[in-house]
Amino acid sequence: MLSFSVGPFALSVAHALMIVALVAALIAGKLAARRRDVPISDTLFNLALVGVVAARVIFVLRYLGEYRDQPIGVIDIRDGGFDAVGGLIGMAFYAALVMRRRPVLRRPLGAALVAGALTWGLTGGALSLIEHEASRLPDAALTTLDGQQTDLAALQAQADGRPVVVNLWATWCPPCRAEMPVLEAAQAARDDVLFVFANQAEAAPTIQRFLDGQGLALDHVVRDPGGRLAQQAGSVALPTTLFYDGDGRLVDSHLGQLSRATLTAALERFATAASSNDDSEQP
Repeated sequence: MLSFSVGPFALSVAHALMIVALVAALIAGKLAARRRDVPISDTLFNLALVGVVAARVIFVLRYLGEYRDQPIGVIDIRDGGFDAVGGLIGMAFYAALVMRRRPVLRRPLGAALVAGALTWGLTGGALSLIEHEASRLPDAALTTLDGQQTDLAALQAQADGRPVVVNLWATWCPPCRAEMPVLEAAQAARDDVLFVFANQAEAAPTIQRFLDGQGLALDHVVRDPGGRLAQQAGSVALPTTLFYDGDGRLVDSHLGQLSRATLTAALERFATAASSNDDSEQP
């Protein structure tokens, strides 16, 4: 499972685990402060806020070039661009400043940081396990717009084993429509990556009218008539984008609209995965 629904909302497992770590930090700090009768609620709220802002700022700085054409995107957090390590560093820096000025808060804030770090480490392991369970290319039957049967493994084989980006989308989905130009540009720029656009349960004429109307030149548009690909991948909402390396292993996933920055960050995982595979194969 890569995402799940909370009422009308969908949340990626990765972001949910980040929230769990943050909540654990706040609870630990609150409990430690209560034992010592120290008021800390405002400080913990500020600590959480600093962590979120730092995570966003560090991400934006890492991919600043991707935001230059659309500077408003810097504050549009809907793209999910956060740097978890940057957030922890920001929280640690803020906590150190507070501890220096108010020694009475050292134990509660220390407890909060330790709890947050431990929870993040444990949930990071859980996320790795989840991704491992969903690590292989789904074998759902797909159909090209001209009616030919295929699947992701066949498409990857035809592309000489290139890494694969699988975008799950539909024409009625506003974020799907909004991110299409970003994916189209990446497809044109990265001939070392296979981009597959798997439409969810819509008819071929509907898909073709949308592509023609938007002037989109997408190379591998396929239909997933029963939504089996999304089910096998563990996705409950659109758009979802999956990133598989040349061996068909899932190396990243993204729930929601991609920006140029978040897509660039995800594509970097291919190089990281290839480097890890090379290191593991060395005697």
